[in-house]
Order: sequence, then C-alpha cells, then structure tokens
Amino acid sequence: MSRSTAGPLFRLHKIPSPNSEPYICIAGPDRRLWFCESGASKIGRLDVDSGAIDEFAVPEPHAMPIGITPGSDGNLWFCAKKANKIGRVTPGGEIALFALPTSNAGPDGTLLGPDGNVWFSESEASAIGRITPQGDITEFKNGITPGSRPLSIAERDGALWFSEAAGNRIARITVDGAVTEFSIPSPDSQPRAMTAHCNGTLWFVQTGANSLGCMDRNGKITEHPVETPNSSLRGVCVAPDGDLWFTANAANKIGRMKPDGRVVGEYSIPAANAGARCICAWTDGRLFFTAFDAGLIGEVIPQ
Repeated sequence: MSRSTAGPLFRLHKIPSPNSEPYICIAGPDRRLWFCESGASKIGRLDVDSGAIDEFAVPEPHAMPIGITPGSDGNLWFCAKKANKIGRVTPGGEIALFALPTSNAGPDGTLLGPDGNVWFSESEASAIGRITPQGDITEFKNGITPGSRPLSIAERDGALWFSEAAGNRIARITVDGAVTEFSIPSPDSQPRAMTAHCNGTLWFVQTGANSLGCMDRNGKITEHPVETPNSSLRGVCVAPDGDLWFTANAANKIGRMKPDGRVVGEYSIPAANAGARCICAWTDGRLFFTAFDAGLIGEVIPQ
C-alpha cells in the first residue's frame, strides 16, 4: 500500500456539555458546522474559523438527536431517535419537533432530497420517511426488506439511496416511493454511512467487512479493504479534490482513499479512544469529524 509522506494536521474542539456524544455533523447554510449531541440531547454549532461552539437544547430530554441536514427552507432538520420525532432548528437555534406516525420507528439518517423535502431513514421500522418544510410526513415501507435496518442516505440522479445495515444491501428509492434493493458481495458487511462522488459512484463504509464499498451507475459493487484490521469503519465523505476520507472508530484513525480504491494514509487521532463517527468535507479542503466517546469535534487539515 502506497502512503502519502506527510500526514494531516489535527485540531480538536472540546464540546462544552459533558457526555455530549456527538454523532452526525454537516455544513450549515450559515457557514457553520452543525452537529447532533446524542448524549446531551442538544444541537451544536461550531464556528470553523474561531472555534467557538454554541449549543441548543432539544425540548425533550433524552431525545437522542442523530442525523442532521440542511433543508430547502434555510433551516436544519434532524432525527430525534428516542423521541421518535423529526426536529427542525433555525440558524438562530429555535427548535420544533414533529412526531412520526409509526411508533418506535427509530429515525436515524437524513438528507435533503431533490424534491426540496427532507428524507430520513427509520431503522426500527424498516422504512424511509419524508417531511415537507411545513412538517407533513409520509412513510414508505413497500419494497424494503423487513428487519433490514435502513441507516444512511445519499442522493444520485434524482433518487435517494440508502444503506441497509442488517439487510446487507444498498437500496434506491425514487421520490415517488419505488424501491430497488442491491445485494453486497461480502456477507454481513454492515453498510452504514454513504456519500455520492462527483464521478457518479456511491461510496459507503462496510463496518463488518472492514472495507469501503463503491457502487457504479450500473449497480455493480466493488469493495476496497483498509489496512488496519477490525477498524470499525463508521463515516465517509468526499473531499473537494475527489479523495475519500473515512473514520476508523476502533482503530482511532482517520483514513484517506483515492477514488480507485488505493488507501494513501491512515492517520492516528491525537486523542485516545476518540470514537470517531461522522466525517464531512469543508469547501476549503478541511475535514471535520465527530469524536463520540471523547466529546470532541475533530478538524483535519490535509498537507
């Protein structure tokens, strides 16, 4: 395996609330990094230039916010998993919650769809949901294998794609609710985070197979192993230069892979047992990741 000679620089930003357990992070419409604090039941916001962090309490304690995405209305939308609700937070930090029709649905991943609505996974209900900017919710279950545990969502070619962590599949759902499922070659690969590449491929982590999976436009899946065994891969994103960056939770590393599947670096996080989860790219080339176990937002500056 060829490696880059210079590793990235790391900066660590401590979240004020104890036991914050940050999960998903995303670039907001205000050029701030927004993230879910699943342990503290808060939504956090990081000024990526000054390092200042603001926190906004979710109205329900123990709501377990997880996935968050910008909406078409200028607000941020998130999944409150234990509260079984979808949340909306304004750039100023005002939060509203919308109850799901299905009890114990387990809302998890979320993404702004090509139709201007926010789409989300329901991991316990084996369904995909959609919420309008006005708060109207529709759930889609037909065509999704029961018990498949949908998680992360990505968008490609006007449709939504999602990982089925327990079903060992990648699935596609149109904005009209039609579902197609694709099997992954490795058994029990546990697909989780997904991202769309500018070259038209879809990438996803395979926690059980210790690999990154890549699906081309024809539905063919290729798997690319990482070097460190039993890394417990959790997050993946595409940087502005087209490289893939991923989090290796158990290995306590951040990795970098070329679009052809070559790993060019696996870099140790300068905080013990950080528990790296989500990672997202900034327009200037920096990467930000959530350190679930350490209560940190990590910043990666490629060299």
